[in-house]
Amino acid sequence: MTEKLSNAQIAWRAAQDIADGAYVNLGIGFPEMVAKFQPPGRQAVFHTENGVLGFGEAPAAGTEDWDLINAGKKAITLKPGASFFHHADSFAMVRGGHLDVAILGAYQVAETGDLANWSTGPKGVPAVGGAMDLVHGAKRVAVITDHVTKDGQPKLLERCTLPLTGVGCVTRVYSSLAVIDIEQGRFVLREKLAALSFETLQSLTGARLNLDGAPADLIVPEL
Repeated sequence: MTEKLSNAQIAWRAAQDIADGAYVNLGIGFPEMVAKFQPPGRQAVFHTENGVLGFGEAPAAGTEDWDLINAGKKAITLKPGASFFHHADSFAMVRGGHLDVAILGAYQVAETGDLANWSTGPKGVPAVGGAMDLVHGAKRVAVITDHVTKDGQPKLLERCTLPLTGVGCVTRVYSSLAVIDIEQGRFVLREKLAALSFETLQSLTGARLNLDGAPADLIVPEL
């Protein structure tokens, strides 16, 4: 397998595209790392489904207040001006289109923008959470993911084979190998690791990669 980005580097790259002042929901687990890498001079406002707007970094070990948690049950801190609200109000924010960005993990993404991220099939343990609301409520939906599964199978496909979270909802994928937009039902390569040939990347992708000019190098810091 070719060299690839770490999860932290993928999260860093995704964070670079979040505008100052954007209202952002981060999926449980890996996507939560995005909050650590906001560019200097920018401050997003992070939302969590269990009813907090404006939370900050995780507290130092031993200083947690377990009344302050995110939807993934991890301890959080509060930024000045943070607010609390009922779970139903939180989902009204999601369903009402008040979130600018949702960044989620994925099992599979289709070239049409379909997303599968809540069930691995009949033998898996389903975990819907708020994802089905987020993918059709947020103004922009991005995915961060390894480019392939643990056994080397593509996660970016012509069509998802796992149960769908949403249809035609994803517009950008930040993977361990590339940054890929979804436009008019096709994958468009925007950035790739410099050491990775287009042919190798295509062989690791389960649908055609389209070019709109030469892709930029995917450059991230050591983290």
